Amino acid sequence: MKKVIALVLLISMSCGVFAKKKSPKREMRAVWIATVDNIDWPSKPGLSVEEQKKELIAHLDQHKKYGMNTVIFQVRPAADAFYNSPYEPWSQWLSGEQGKAPDPLYDPLQFAIEECHKRAMELHAWMNPYRAVFLYKDAKTDPNHITNTRPELFLTYGKHKYFNPGLPETRDYVSKIVGDVVRRYDVDAIHFDDYFYPYKIKDEAFPDSESFTNHGGKFYPDRIDDWRRENVNLVIKQINDTIKSIKPWMPFGISPFGVWRNKSVDKSGSRTQAGQTNYDDLYADVLLWLKNDWIDYVAPQIYWHIGKRVANYRVIAKWWNKNSYGKPCYIGQGAYRLNSESSIKSWHSANEIIRQVKLNRKLKNVDGSMFFSAKNFLENKLGINEALVKEMYKDPAMHMKNPLFEGEVPNRPKLKRENMKLEWTKQQNAAYYVVYKKEKKSNKKIFCITSLCELNLEAAQSVGNYSIVAVNRGHAESSESNKIVIE
Repeated sequence: MKKVIALVLLISMSCGVFAKKKSPKREMRAVWIATVDNIDWPSKPGLSVEEQKKELIAHLDQHKKYGMNTVIFQVRPAADAFYNSPYEPWSQWLSGEQGKAPDPLYDPLQFAIEECHKRAMELHAWMNPYRAVFLYKDAKTDPNHITNTRPELFLTYGKHKYFNPGLPETRDYVSKIVGDVVRRYDVDAIHFDDYFYPYKIKDEAFPDSESFTNHGGKFYPDRIDDWRRENVNLVIKQINDTIKSIKPWMPFGISPFGVWRNKSVDKSGSRTQAGQTNYDDLYADVLLWLKNDWIDYVAPQIYWHIGKRVANYRVIAKWWNKNSYGKPCYIGQGAYRLNSESSIKSWHSANEIIRQVKLNRKLKNVDGSMFFSAKNFLENKLGINEALVKEMYKDPAMHMKNPLFEGEVPNRPKLKRENMKLEWTKQQNAAYYVVYKKEKKSNKKIFCITSLCELNLEAAQSVGNYSIVAVNRGHAESSESNKIVIE
């Protein structure tokens, strides 16, 4: 009996939201699960392995149920690991002590991958390139942490320690770490967020003058900003080359700060007045990476409301829509800002997020959303889950096609019915299956997306015309199965 109940629950979780009204067939619907400082998961350090797994499954079930199809899982917050790394210590945010393995031993990244794929969700491995010690004054690093074994590679700025971006050794080391994850884990993409050179601190210069003297080359002595940008360019290109040398089909995505440059300093910039920008302050020339095919998607973090004077969501989203250079563009959206007590009235209701998603869908080159962050959906801030399902995520959405993937398209499944259960033949090269349903007075639409080969139907919603397609790792569909009509 327990096995039957578990199977029914897994089918329900795998299918997520049943379709009712029109929404895009393919759309990125992602949520960031931040592990740094226990922002999202685990809820606190020192939980038992069983509790950690239970919490992570609760996240995935919640996100699948309310229409998400992708998880951006932070696996390297600060030169540490949420996986069994041969190079970096276990994260302090797992056990409370850096270098201490889970007991009994398990691999959180491997577990998360398996659980995501069970639910036909993608997992993008989120890694931070330069951050090495978070809040270094209070941190107790493992003796084998690289800041202890190679202290000459690091700089202290503000509250944290960082890899020195100006050193060739930094590029080689970070590329090695990324390559290890790509080689050993079945992740669906590698993902970096907005932390390149750290956000500037007033009246505190980034301490890289010695590195500039030694490694500035043609940029020395008066082009330090250009040199810094070149350092980031070099590491992005090297990491992309590393990824593609191992798995040519694997996307490398970046989620930069929302503003590239202000129009006041560059006519190509956006009509914004951002205090810091990617190009001028974080030394992240994102447009160059897009132009040169060094990254495969961009997800600008537009964590402001529609109408904000100095950084208007509408203005910035339209700017990225025009400047994504043919790459998929997903908007990073600030669900964490929802707060009934916010000084900004727009964030008093989940309707602000709904308005933003509606705007995204009107923009030709915007292909979906990434939401920061997971706990806000687990807490259901201001009813965000129900609002998205009611207004925007009525139907499940397939993943965007991966143009880098050249795998074989699965063969056509064969569909049959047994009472109130649909069953279909498992297909080689199928990562998951899409169940389509057509009702009398509506067009065919996605009813369910599942990794399983069966689906139990509820009598109240079963009437309709059903068919199945098998979908490969690159999200290409097989030809459609035979149809089953339930009257």
